[in-house]
Amino acid sequence: MTTTDPASRPSRLPRLADGTAPVLAVLAVLLVALAFAGPAYSEPAGYLALLKRAAPLMILAIGQYFVIVSGGFDLSVGSLVTAEVVIAARLIDGDEAATLWVIPFVLGFGALVGLVNGLITTRLLVPSFIVTLGMLLVLDGAVFLWTGGSPRGALSEAFRTIGREGFDVPLLGQVPWSVLLLAALVAAAVLFMRGGTGRMLVAIGDNETAVRLGGGHVERLRTLAFVLSGLSAAVAAILLGGFAGVSAQVGDGLEFRVITAVVLGGVVLGGGRGSVVAAMAGALTLEALFSLLNLLGISGGLESAVQGVIIIAAVAYAASGRSVFRTRKGTS
Repeated sequence: MTTTDPASRPSRLPRLADGTAPVLAVLAVLLVALAFAGPAYSEPAGYLALLKRAAPLMILAIGQYFVIVSGGFDLSVGSLVTAEVVIAARLIDGDEAATLWVIPFVLGFGALVGLVNGLITTRLLVPSFIVTLGMLLVLDGAVFLWTGGSPRGALSEAFRTIGREGFDVPLLGQVPWSVLLLAALVAAAVLFMRGGTGRMLVAIGDNETAVRLGGGHVERLRTLAFVLSGLSAAVAAILLGGFAGVSAQVGDGLEFRVITAVVLGGVVLGGGRGSVVAAMAGALTLEALFSLLNLLGISGGLESAVQGVIIIAAVAYAASGRSVFRTRKGTS
């Protein structure tokens, strides 16, 4: 008896471009609308500033995509971002020399939180929604107890450079370092998803049983997805710390915003469908939409309503898709 590697079944796996076209079309419309709504977008510098603001969310979307496409959730990323910024400020406390070891520490802490989330989810069989919700509360409580609601310390200039500085390019003006980092991570994520491990993550979300029968290490791969999500939160924290400074609320609401961005990009809740490029495009689309609403003077409270509508629609779409699949399976 021979078995087929689930990662090599193209008919069950989405192509990289699947789901990307619709969100790119919406993004193009929003970018054009921004050009008419605000004079800042009449030059490339305006769009580079948009990318700079969107970079942390787009990087978070990469990690969240890995978790969602493999069939899970990570609700802890917003609290993790806050914890990372607060910890970094306390450890650096204005000391430029400390930056060299604090950045690796921040990345390691993010990976550790992701590892804990992944191990509890896969080894103890606790739903990822519950695990990461618990981690959200643990991190929020720890940050409050440590800071009393008022973070202490200060980030060094070297730490903040990547989040708020850039380099000059003729015709374009200043290109932020965060945009350059984002481009590198986009390329790395695309290459990863084209490899066997990336395809296997999608296969797990699509049909976990088939992956197990094919000899795939489901628990190990799902844990890897959570570790990558934790790392993406750490990188986002470094950028947000540089861009926005130290705050006990810097990551508030990011967990819901990034899930909204990922499902806006066409990634199906429950796993098995969607592309990492579309997930990042969803994050940029969401940032462009909110920027447009601000330029039009529409109340910021509408942002939460928009996110809620997108999430409800995504859950309904995923549920209807599973219902259709079961109906077809029952009649075949």
